[in-house]
Amino acid sequence: MSKICKAYEMEYRSLFRLGLPVLVTQLGIIVVGFADTMMVGSYGVNELAAAAFVNSLFVIPIVMLIGFASGLTPLIGALFGQGSNVEAGRTLRAGMQINIAVSVVMTAVMGCLYFFLDRFGQPEELLPLARRYYLIVLSTLIPLSVFNTFQQMCNGINDTRMPMWMILGANVLNIFGNWLFIFGNLGMPELGLAGAGISTMVARWASMIGIVSVFLKSGRYCPYWSGFHEVGRIQEMKKIRQEVWTTSYPVMIQSGIECSLWSFGAVVSGWFGKIQLAAYQVVNTMAQLGFMTFISFGTAVSIRVANYMGVGDIRGARRITSAGLHLNIVLATIASTIFLFAGKMIIGCFTPDGEVAASALLLIAPLVIYQYMDAIQLTYCNAIRGTSDVKPLLFISLVSYVVVGIPVLLWFAKGLDLGNIGVYYSFDVALLAASLIATLIFYRIMRRNSLML
Repeated sequence: MSKICKAYEMEYRSLFRLGLPVLVTQLGIIVVGFADTMMVGSYGVNELAAAAFVNSLFVIPIVMLIGFASGLTPLIGALFGQGSNVEAGRTLRAGMQINIAVSVVMTAVMGCLYFFLDRFGQPEELLPLARRYYLIVLSTLIPLSVFNTFQQMCNGINDTRMPMWMILGANVLNIFGNWLFIFGNLGMPELGLAGAGISTMVARWASMIGIVSVFLKSGRYCPYWSGFHEVGRIQEMKKIRQEVWTTSYPVMIQSGIECSLWSFGAVVSGWFGKIQLAAYQVVNTMAQLGFMTFISFGTAVSIRVANYMGVGDIRGARRITSAGLHLNIVLATIASTIFLFAGKMIIGCFTPDGEVAASALLLIAPLVIYQYMDAIQLTYCNAIRGTSDVKPLLFISLVSYVVVGIPVLLWFAKGLDLGNIGVYYSFDVALLAASLIATLIFYRIMRRNSLML
């Protein structure tokens, strides 16, 4: 073990330097997710189940927008490694234009879906709550997309701290807004689930305004201003937009396909009643503890792989990916230990309802297996993103989450009548498939690039 640590010492340090601010950011997001679920859950089971249903629908466009924006990271990371600051600014401008356009389309699509909420087979009493909450969350897709764009720019130039502070500030605002509007404190109206939506909306718009303002005013980013503000160069900007689109859309589709399995899992859980749906929401929130930490060092791996690929260092890209896997396996072990020994206590924090808590407790075993599979696939998928050869991500997602995941989910949940327990075990199977395929594809990309040098 000591030999491994010594061999990878420099890589561990670089991943910690980049990954820890992202980890703090993601932990802040986890705290908000926990707080949202706890506050809504303490308000009522119907509100918790309605939130689970709406969030399961919005997780697809939200994660797709995050995935689309992350296509900027390898492009800007490679330019940063080369010292091409003006070109990085132009790439940010092109990325912002395309990301806004995609978020407008997503908003229109989700707006149309609103009129079909009664077709998903959910309990009838949840629909009035779900409809109002849905419209509020719908208004946050565009500011979320703009924030993601600037965050990926910061990540690409190895500045993960500034977005961290922006998100942490937005998280505090979100939790305070929940306290005000869900329960009607300090003279505010008691809005229940709609209050949680309003606080999320305010926080997302504030974080967008904050990160754009800092980028445009801080001297830290002045090397990129000329490229960002530049006018003209119509053909060159068209070429950059095409490059951003080519790098980003496979990640967006891959992210959407992956999340569609989890969204479908919520819909299927709802077929078995609001108790199983509410339990599914509780455990999904707990699952973020692992996912958000893995994605932190996965993001760092993506940035460092992009830096190495920008200067043609294939051995460095392989080495940093192995270091990232080591760290994520350790994090998976920590998360699994927490779930095994404190799962019952954590579930009790989310809901006072005994039936919901009992149903959620049965999902701990598949949740533990989930951690290791998720850690591996996130490490290698982010390493693939760092190479800018992102089209294989579509293949990984289609095979793992559609060809394997959906049939197994239906078989376990409906065919074997396991309900939400079957849903969670199907996630383990899908993530195992993704882990194996992503590992093989990453090393194939490394071999191909080695031969080209």
